[in-house]
Amino acid sequence: MASVVLLGTLDTKGAEYEFLRARVRENGCEVILVDAGVMSAGSAGDISADEVAAAAGEDRVALAAAHDRGPAVAAMTRGAVEVIKRLYAEGRLHGVLGMGGSGGSSLISAAMRELPVGVPKLLVSTVGSGDTRPYVGTADIAMMYSVVDIAGINGLSEKILTNAAAAIAGMARATEGFVSQIAPKPLIGATMFGVTTPCVTTARERLEELGYEVLVFHATGAGGQSMEALMKAGFITGVLDATTTELADELVGGVLSAGPDRLEMAGSLGLPQVVSLGALDMCNFGPLDTVPDKFKDRNLYVHNSTVTLMRTTQEECAELGRIIAHKLNAATGPLTVFIPAGGVSMIATPGGPFYDAAADAALIGELKAGLRPDVEVVEMATDINDPAFATAMADRLDAHYRAWAAARA
Repeated sequence: MASVVLLGTLDTKGAEYEFLRARVRENGCEVILVDAGVMSAGSAGDISADEVAAAAGEDRVALAAAHDRGPAVAAMTRGAVEVIKRLYAEGRLHGVLGMGGSGGSSLISAAMRELPVGVPKLLVSTVGSGDTRPYVGTADIAMMYSVVDIAGINGLSEKILTNAAAAIAGMARATEGFVSQIAPKPLIGATMFGVTTPCVTTARERLEELGYEVLVFHATGAGGQSMEALMKAGFITGVLDATTTELADELVGGVLSAGPDRLEMAGSLGLPQVVSLGALDMCNFGPLDTVPDKFKDRNLYVHNSTVTLMRTTQEECAELGRIIAHKLNAATGPLTVFIPAGGVSMIATPGGPFYDAAADAALIGELKAGLRPDVEVVEMATDINDPAFATAMADRLDAHYRAWAAARA
């Protein structure tokens, strides 16, 4: 029988978790209730708060007596992570469900993020309708907005929590009996944006013809982070990083940064990679009225009602060239850099709203000047979305991958 782990703080939400436990059991799953409440004493959890604290090398009674919430919650979070990892390793976790406010959601999601991709993770939260990135990160956590505070069972919370219990039970049962219908193939990560979609679509189709499975990530910050997390976890073993636009947001201050370490993971792991300059002509903001005042006089393009693009300047492009060169110079695996001299996005070609020959020249010039002499550079006169450019990238990655795999055999 599939087993669902319920993780939460029973010192404040004991009745609500008892309700969840009954509903999950009604849906045909075993339940393991894990109590991470600092103030829990005589816990009703199958794994008590004392055990959770001990898993972090702490004493729960001492944590409670100190009356210092920050360190206490941090300790219980560490303990919850260890308990959840152990239950999964023992084959006793086919899905995990938790509920809480911002504090409880932080603790629960920290443990969820330590589980592999594909393990069902559902978090019912009062912050489920806001910025969920701090909780989800690069994990496949499903967040359900609680609508009302999780404070007792009422006519509304009863329905929401019943739905949550049914959802996790269904996912856990599917996971417990899951058998993949897809033959294993080498996994390639690829980055795409709306303005580089034709390029990545053509490259993906070519790589699939060559025997690869391609996972395409939308370069929205979380997309780049997710791709690199899957590299680190050993799932993705080759990279077609066509769309490196997240670096522009990190440099300029847009809303889609993937952090300062973007474009370093594949190189540090020695994975074969092909890298290009997709959408480095832009950084991203929300609706037009959210663009910071200091950028109001820049070249702005309303992509849609929720996304405003800003053209990167010649100076910013030069710095981006230097940044990319510095990151790629540290790569330890097979690497080719592809340069589309005819434009790095579909709106940066001649006549397009972001066409800027001087900015492109600065980007390309600084990149080429900064790269190690032994880094292969392929410069083509086409724009990035030309099928010939995309196919050339795919074929070069295939050659790199085959040589890399042969050397490892």
